[in-house]
Formats: sequence, C-alpha cells, structure tokens
Amino acid sequence: MQLMGGIALGIIVGYAAFRLGALTASGAFAAAVVGGLIFGFGGLPWASLLLLFFISSSLLSRAYRQRKMPLSEKFAKGAQRDLGQVAANGSVAAALVLVHWYFPQMAGAWIAFAGSLAAVNADTWATELGVLSSKAPRLITTGKPVLRGTSGAVTLAGYLATLAGASLIALGAGFYATPALIVIPAVIIGGLAGATADSILGATLQGIYYCPACGKETESHPEHHCGTETRHVRGWRWLNNDVVNFICALIGAGVALGGWLLAA
Repeated sequence: MQLMGGIALGIIVGYAAFRLGALTASGAFAAAVVGGLIFGFGGLPWASLLLLFFISSSLLSRAYRQRKMPLSEKFAKGAQRDLGQVAANGSVAAALVLVHWYFPQMAGAWIAFAGSLAAVNADTWATELGVLSSKAPRLITTGKPVLRGTSGAVTLAGYLATLAGASLIALGAGFYATPALIVIPAVIIGGLAGATADSILGATLQGIYYCPACGKETESHPEHHCGTETRHVRGWRWLNNDVVNFICALIGAGVALGGWLLAA
C-alpha cells in the first residue's frame, strides 16, 4: 500500500510541477518515477527531504527570472527541468532508498541519501543565487575573473548560497536521525564537497561549446538557444551538465557517509 501510495504521490507531484512550468513533460515523467520510488520505499522522512530539494530549487529557478534571462544562453538548459536533469539529480537518491529497503538496518543509507540531495540542492542554490552577485565571479581553479554564468565560476555570494542549500537538507536529515550533532555537519560537508566538485569539473573537464552566431561560449549542444549549431572548444564531449550533476550527487553521498562513519 505504501508503494502504491508513493507512486500515486509521485505522479501527482510530477503533474503539478509540469502544470506550474517547473518540469517539461519528460521531466514530469522522470519525477513521477523517482518520487514514486522514494515516497513508496522510503516513506515520509525520505519523501520530505526530496520535497525540500525539489520545492526550494524550483522556487529559486523561477525567482528573479528577468534578471537571470541574459545568462540563460550560457546554460545547457532553462528553468524547466527535463528527464536528464531529474535523473541526474535524483537517481543516486532513488538508488539509496532501494538500498534502505533491502537493508533497513543500514543507517548509512539515510546519511548518503541526505548527502546526495544536499549536494544537488547546494549546487542549484549556488547557480540560481550566485549569478545575481554584484561581485564579478572568478574561476574556481585559477581565480581569474570570468563572465557571469561561466562554468566553474564562483562568488562569495554563491558559496554562501551553497552553504545555505546544503544546510537546509542537513537540518531535515538531522530531524529524523540521531545524533543530529554528527548527522548535520556530515551532510553539510557532503553537500559542499559535491557542489565544489561540480564547479571544478565545470572549469576543467566539462564539455564547453561555442556559438559562432552569438560569439559566445555555452554548455548547449548540438544547438545554441538561438538555433545555431555549436562547436566544441574544450572539455570532454560526453561530460555534459547532466553527468556533472550526477557526479555531484554521488560525491555528496560518499563524503557525507564517510564523514558520518568517521565521527560515529
């Protein structure tokens, strides 16, 4: 009954998000699958963390949309999440809830689950709020000033947003697990580690392209938002934004689990 209820809830949330414009049709389908697994096999605690991530990140994606509009041409995708984005952000969490279902006494699955969501939430908050900073961003690997929206660019405001995004999930995790004084810091560190890895990959190995019509670099491929075919300029072609987000979630889960095991 819980699984059936979870699937139904996942479908409702996915459809509602689609109607509100937060998800594309494919994103709504993926959200229904991921949400159904987490709601159905994890129950309320696991579902609440997922909803914390999804609702907060979706609201931030829509906030200050006009101010962020000029930067959208640099990003691979817009504010509406599609199947790839949902899978990248939620597949690690969905896999961990299945681990919990098979091994219900394994407390580490919860910590890793929270760490994965803390990482993707921290990364989303950093992206959505960091680009609004009044200070010019710098590349995380070299400290060189770069244009706003550049992959791997960071600001102090962006890092504070990273910390806030990770902390929100960590507080939720600490509410359901004890001792909270160990759980919360472990999840925060996992979130920060995952988001930082995301920025480093964006600055070094992620595939970056160039639009000859607009004369600008972008993550978009094979076409820029203007409809022009983009040309590869650096990074690994297969390492797109979705793969980077998946790695972010994976590192967040691993670091949170490792920190919790060391402190426990």
